[in-house]
Parts: sequence; C-alpha cells; structure tokens
Amino acid sequence: MRTLSAPKIMFAAAAALLVLPASALADTFNSESVPQSVGVNTLWVVVAAVLVIFMQAGFLLLEVGFSRGKNVGTIVAKILTNFSIAAILYWAVGFALAFGGEPGHIIGTHGFFLRDFGDPAEAFPVMGFSDATIDSKWLFQFSFCAVSLAIVWGTTLERLKFGVYVIFAILFAGLIYPIASGWVFGGGWLQANVGTQDFAGSTAVHLVGATAGLAVLLLLGARRGKYDASGKPRAIPGHNMPMFGLGVLILIIGWFGFNPGSTLGVFDGRFAEIAVVTLLATGAGVLAAVLVGWLKTKTIDIGMAGNGAIGALVAITAPSGYVAPWAGVVIGAIAGVIVPLGILAIDKRLDDPVGALTAHGICGVWGTLACGLFTLPALAEYNAVGQGGLFYTGSFKQLGDQAIGVVVVFAFVFVVSYAVFWAIKKTYGLRVTPEEEDAGLDISEHGMYGYPEQFIPAPEMSGFGAGGPSGGYSGPASVSAMTMSHKEGNR
Repeated sequence: MRTLSAPKIMFAAAAALLVLPASALADTFNSESVPQSVGVNTLWVVVAAVLVIFMQAGFLLLEVGFSRGKNVGTIVAKILTNFSIAAILYWAVGFALAFGGEPGHIIGTHGFFLRDFGDPAEAFPVMGFSDATIDSKWLFQFSFCAVSLAIVWGTTLERLKFGVYVIFAILFAGLIYPIASGWVFGGGWLQANVGTQDFAGSTAVHLVGATAGLAVLLLLGARRGKYDASGKPRAIPGHNMPMFGLGVLILIIGWFGFNPGSTLGVFDGRFAEIAVVTLLATGAGVLAAVLVGWLKTKTIDIGMAGNGAIGALVAITAPSGYVAPWAGVVIGAIAGVIVPLGILAIDKRLDDPVGALTAHGICGVWGTLACGLFTLPALAEYNAVGQGGLFYTGSFKQLGDQAIGVVVVFAFVFVVSYAVFWAIKKTYGLRVTPEEEDAGLDISEHGMYGYPEQFIPAPEMSGFGAGGPSGGYSGPASVSAMTMSHKEGNR
C-alpha cells in the first residue's frame, strides 16, 4: 500500500478490536474510564522513552572516553544543556511541526505546547493506530529529538565554543529536526506520498544529526595538531576506553527502547521480534567491524568494536520493523564492514573524533536503503508504508523511494545547518582561541577541570594549605580562586 490513507482504516480496525470509546484517544486525564489497553500501551511507550533518554548517558560517556582529560567536563554541561533545550523547544513547537498535520504534510500545524489539538487521532493521524496517551507519545518522540541533537556534536569535540551548542540547539530542536523527521516518519510527504520507509529513524534521527555534524565540521576545522605539515592525520587518543565501552553498552540497552518502542504498543507482540532483529544486527556489526579492522590494521581496535555496534544499530533502525531476523544479520554485518573503512577514509580529510559521520551518517544511509532490498511485503502492508524490497518483489521501486528520502533529507538538513553555522561563525564565532584549545575547554570555558588532580599540583588542591593537608582554608572560595588562577596562567 503506497500511502498513509491506510492508517485511517487501521484506526477503525483498532477501535473495533479494542472496543474503544470515541474519546479514548483524546486527553484521558479526566475520563471516568478508559480501556485497559490505554494504560498498558502508555506504560510501554513511557518505559521505551526512558530507555532512549538513558542513551544520553551513553553519548556522554562515549564522548568523554574519546576526549582528552582536559576536555571532559564540558561534555557534561553540553549534554545537560542540549537535553533541556530540546525538551522545551520540542514541547513548544517541535512535536506539532513533526506530527501535527494531515498525511502528506510539509509542516505540521496542530498541537503546539500540546494544547488545543482535539482528538489526537485526527490531529496526529500517523500515531492513531496506538491508543497510548499523547503525552507518552510526545515523551517518546522528544527522546528521539534529544538523541539526534546529541549526534550533531560528536564531530566537534575539544574545540567548539559552548555558546554554539545553545544557539544551534534552539533552531535544531524547534525547526530543523521536526521538519525533516516529520517528512520521513511523522506522516509527512516522504512517508505518505513517496512511500519512504523508516521505522525508527536511520534517516529521520541519525542521518539528520550526522548531516548537521558534517555542516559544522566543514566550517570548524580540525583540532590543533591533528594533521602534520604534509596533511597526514595523527592519532589523538581518547583518555579512557573503559568509559567509552560503558557508553556503548548503555547505547545498546537504550536501543531496545528505540526500535521496539516505535511500535507504540504491545498487543500485537511485534516489539519482541523487533528486539531480536536489533540484537542480531548488533552482534553481526561488532564481529564484522572487529574482523575488518584487524585486516586493515592488524590490531583488535577497541574503538572499531564499539563503533561497529553503533553503526549496526543505526543501520537496523529503519528496517527493524520491516525485515525478517536473518536480514538483520546481513544489514548489521554490512554496517560493521562500513564502519572501519568509513572511519579510516574520513580521518584522512576530516577530524571526526568519535566517528559520527560514519556510524550515524553513512550507516544511516545504508540502513535506509536496506529497506529497499529486504522489506517483507507483508510488513510493508502492515505498516501501511511503501512495498516489499527488491529481493522479494524483483522491483527497484522501493529502493528508489528510499534513495529519494535520503537525498531530500540530507540536502535540506545540510543546507539549513550550514547556513546557520556560517551565520554563527560570522557573528558569535564557532571556535575557541588556540590558547583556550591548548589549555582545554574545561578550564577555558567553565573555569574548572574535569580531573583537577591531573592538572593542579597537590599542595594547591582543596584540602591542602601551606602547612599540608591540615593547614590553611580550603573551602569553596579558595577552590574558585585557585581555578581562576590556573585559567589565567594557561592563557
């Protein structure tokens, strides 16, 4: 089935199946009684949303692990600030722009501030097949927005002004992400009219974030010392690989909210199969990345193993609700091959410290195109988007529709993001000074060290005075004066 006229039929079928009253999909807070399915589905969507929100901790630890010790604290402030901006902006305008329109919309028009939208099945028709409350669906979709925004900054570690995070986050969460994601899986024109399939966001979430990350990286440039005089890349090792590994494992756990949670319900039981597909792809991605990395470098690279998992998870995100488990293994394995080849190739020209352009960008493209190859016709019909993939139908039509989605979203996000970052560069500025970069963003941007004991002599640390650990005042005021003193010295 080609368009989202089908969900209207699905709404009626779901209503008959669940024996829902007409108001069940509306605001249920003051309802005297609602079907049990509303509570069960709402609980599942909230749990899935919390798992995705937990991924913020994964991004934090991953970026901290890949950074040098002088730049770790700034990541904490960045993650918390961006998460908070995304929450407010997505509540105010983002959700409405993404989902609040008729099938085929370009920009949504209903549901700003989650108010005055009437019956959600009419205001947000693409979500009408689930009777979970609109608040739970908003929470789930917000968690996706926050993930996409976190992806943007993986290319900018150790040299970006903190204020840039704030400025761009407002525009990204309030405009760029809602419009682009709405086209692909919010019932917008790419999903409804073209038939682009993206179950949980390989393009709508991951490619969007990576594309904005590419735009800022092209204007920002590499870290000092990354390339020698001949242009050959130098390794700038992260300071803590166990922390990176913990971040990857947290991201893996969060993905079991990401993909299975996109069912927005539990009564058809599909979330369990989607979880299996997701896990199989992850395992195949890790093994393939480790093998290809070893063939290229003759070492078992820790970063490649972790990015192999992430790249496979990104790739399976779009097809997770459309393909059989065996296809998940193939999709994940190919992503695992892409990861080391892509990271090593990009590193020759662009300084992407965490490999975001490959893991979220190239693997996001691969995962979206994979739907055009592996989508089961029965699942395309069940999801009411597009048709079966090439290997089942012999037709290139769905593969072409997937390619259209990738090209359109990339072009829109890149052009708008590049324009925004260019304007920021010409006014506020993108990059800290060379002296601030050498000192580290923790001290130059925040006036403190993430690991103070590594950078400040022990006698000057809190708890030590002129006479040793027991002498002198070591309260907050002295700590502040001490950090400011080192800040000025490093300048």
